[in-house]
Amino acid sequence: MSDEKQSHELPKHYVNIRERFEEYGVVLSDLGRVVRETGPIDEKNSQLIQLAASAAIRSEGAVHSHTRQAMESGATKDEIYQSLLLLTSTIGFPNVAAAISWAEDLFVD
Repeated sequence: MSDEKQSHELPKHYVNIRERFEEYGVVLSDLGRVVRETGPIDEKNSQLIQLAASAAIRSEGAVHSHTRQAMESGATKDEIYQSLLLLTSTIGFPNVAAAISWAEDLFVD
């Protein structure tokens, strides 16, 4: 994905920080890419794992981001739902319900 297209989808505050602290922004972007490319887990499953972590910390923006990236990597709605539902005994129903609501913001029927 091009930086221009990606910057339109990223939160303004995040983009502002990356622009103000350019080296930091480059390292931050590279970190995620390098970690994903280093191991045996494919892109779709990497995004589903990051989606689950985003739900666990109750980050609506990160849930949106990783839901979108998971779908772009081939994840189905059912895989996204299961990734979130699996968290119920760990993070509790209210947190899972919130994450499902945020993920559904990206579902277009």
